[in-house]
Amino acid sequence: MTRAVLGLIAAAVLLLAACSSPARPASFAPATNQSVQDGFNAGDVMFLQMMVPHHRQGLVIVGLAAGRATSPAVHTLAAAIETTQADELATMSDWLRQWRQPPVAAAGAHTDHGGLPNTTDREVVALRGISGTEFDRRFLNVLIAHQDDAVQLAALETATGHNAGATALAHRISVSRLAQIDQMLVLLGQKP
Repeated sequence: MTRAVLGLIAAAVLLLAACSSPARPASFAPATNQSVQDGFNAGDVMFLQMMVPHHRQGLVIVGLAAGRATSPAVHTLAAAIETTQADELATMSDWLRQWRQPPVAAAGAHTDHGGLPNTTDREVVALRGISGTEFDRRFLNVLIAHQDDAVQLAALETATGHNAGATALAHRISVSRLAQIDQMLVLLGQKP
């Protein structure tokens, strides 16, 4: 293995360890009363309602790597992303329940805000039909676009949100997804 690949594997393992660490800021802790006490606005609700289905789809996408990817770095990155997104999904779902808001918005509710950027079902189905190095390449490309969508949604929350927990989560999502995108670009040979 090259030094770059070993470095990526080590970075992904550290990312996985950091994401699953019990030491998190109180503003991010799942199901705390802090998120209720801070209050929330329509921007917070919209962010969470858009991110919940986005994260569910992300979990489906990264779950495909287990039986199809050949690169150990792709396996490790997918596992780290799965852990992170499952934790974030639980937190967002808890907040929506606490706020007595539906987990997802009604169809078309956010179209005047640009709608929900998402990976198409066709892209996910196409990933299911391939394996090996071709899977690795297409998986990384699909996941880069998917994680970029999360960055865009997080930017919307940091610009319009009120709830301290939700805006802290949006910031964390932005930072982690940009780092994941950089890792994936390196794996694709598009970044030194």
